[in-house]
Amino acid sequence: MSDRLKGKRAFVTAGAVGIGRACAIAFAREGATVFATDIDEQKLALLGKDGISEVARLDVRDSAAVAAMAKRAGKIDILLNAAGFVHHGTVLECSDDDWDFSFDINVKSMHRTIQAFLPGMLQAGHGSIVNISSMAGITGLYDAHPYTAAKGAIVNLGRSLAITYGKQGIRTNTVCPGFIDTAMIAPVIGAFDDPDTAAALVPMKRPGKPEEIAAAVLFLASDDASYVNGSTLVVDGGCTSRSFAG
Repeated sequence: MSDRLKGKRAFVTAGAVGIGRACAIAFAREGATVFATDIDEQKLALLGKDGISEVARLDVRDSAAVAAMAKRAGKIDILLNAAGFVHHGTVLECSDDDWDFSFDINVKSMHRTIQAFLPGMLQAGHGSIVNISSMAGITGLYDAHPYTAAKGAIVNLGRSLAITYGKQGIRTNTVCPGFIDTAMIAPVIGAFDDPDTAAALVPMKRPGKPEEIAAAVLFLASDDASYVNGSTLVVDGGCTSRSFAG
């Protein structure tokens, strides 16, 4: 613990599990006052023992609820958008509803929170927004086409926010995780038990930990990254650095 976020207020979506939870805990351990939200109230309740200041149920698909939550939380210094959902299927298999649902949770949720909190950041003259995308936001996948499209949109949203509001003291950056040991990849995590398969999936031959993503997010959220704006930080064990598996 180094108190990198001492005196700062952070708001986290999808803070009850996985990457969001790891980030909320990391923020709190570094001295921030953390307001964590999630749709899962039972898992949110478990965050109390980790130093989280306040928790509340929030469905990021509900614009009115997001606006009301922003008023409740007040001005913040750090906004972490960690809510996301993966929908499997190709363009031939997915319906309009599938695409709408994917973009609603993965992209429009960020529009809602940023729209709600950005005015306060602009008034204060400073702020750090960190959006969670995916390595699938910069590479293709054989399926999950709505997911990859949505995650790609997050990357460019971050760049656009950075050049629009950077001059007013608001930094926006994006983190693209790879295979991270969370509930999202639980159905396929067993594949890493086979060394050859693990090596084919990730050059480092293992999945990442949520805490490893939290470390990257913590850097971007903190003043240590005071000149980092509009970046896309890939944390994937080397997956996207190679041209073929091997």
